[in-house]
Amino acid sequence: MSNVRVVTDSACDLPQELADELGIVIVPLSIRFGDTEFIDREQLTTADFWRRSDASPTLPETAAPPPGAFEAAYRALVAQGADAICVVSLSSELSATMQSAQLAANAVREEFPVEVVDSRSATIGEGMIAVAAARAAREGLDLAGVVARARSAAARTHVWGALDTLENLRKGGRIGGAKAMLASVLSIKPIIEVREGRVEEGGKQRTRSKALAFLVDKVREAGPLEALAVMHADTNDVGELVARLQAMAPGDIVVGDIGPVVGAHTGRGTIGVVFQVPER
Repeated sequence: MSNVRVVTDSACDLPQELADELGIVIVPLSIRFGDTEFIDREQLTTADFWRRSDASPTLPETAAPPPGAFEAAYRALVAQGADAICVVSLSSELSATMQSAQLAANAVREEFPVEVVDSRSATIGEGMIAVAAARAAREGLDLAGVVARARSAAARTHVWGALDTLENLRKGGRIGGAKAMLASVLSIKPIIEVREGRVEEGGKQRTRSKALAFLVDKVREAGPLEALAVMHADTNDVGELVARLQAMAPGDIVVGDIGPVVGAHTGRGTIGVVFQVPER
C-alpha cells in the first residue's frame, strides 16, 4: 500500500488542527514589515499580523519559501516513511511559491518522487484542494491517484470573497486615496473571485449585509456540493455566514482564518466562501 504524503504552503489558511488530522505539512511563506521579517505561522500569528498591520503606514511584503524549505519538508516526510509526496501550491499566477516547490522536487527526483500540483487557487480554496489530496492518500491511492484527485478538485473549486475595506488596495497603490475614501463613505464592498488562478473583480455590493447575501447566493446557485468552507479576516459575522450556509453544506463547514499571506492584500474584514462542486 502506498504511503503518499501531502505538502502545501501557508497561503492555504487551513486550520492547523485539520492539517494535523490529515497529516498535511504546511511550508511557511515569510512576511516582512520594513526591515523585519517573520516566518508565517511560526514567528507571526494572525492576531500579531493584524496588530502590526494597523500600525504600519505601508503594506507588509510577502515572500515565497526558499526551495530549501520545501526540500527539508520532503526529506523529513520520507524519513518518517513516506514513499512519495504530492505538493499543492498557491496559484502560480499569484506567487513564486510553486516554482520553489518544483525546484525542490527536481533536487530530490533521483531519490524519491514528488509531484507539484498548481492549485490555481488561494486561501481556503488551496487548502481544500490539499484536503482532497490528503483524503485520497488516506484511501491508499498511489501518487498518480492522489495527484489526479488534487487536479480534479482544483478544477472544481470556486472561491468568492467580499472585501470590507479598500485600505489595503490604497496602501498598495492600486487605488487612489480619494476613490478609497468615496467607496468607504458609500459603504461599497468589492467582490472578488479567484478565476483561472488569478484574483479578479467579481462585482460590488452597497452594504456588508448585501455582500454576505451575495456570497450565500453564489453557494446556492452552485447546486449540490462536495465540500464547503468559509474564510474570514478577523470578522465578527463569520458565525452568521456559516449559519446561513448550513443547510447547503454536504457536511461540516471548514472555517479558516485568512492569514498574513492573503490578508496583506485583502485587508481585515474580508469574508468569503469556497465550494467544490461534484465531478460532472
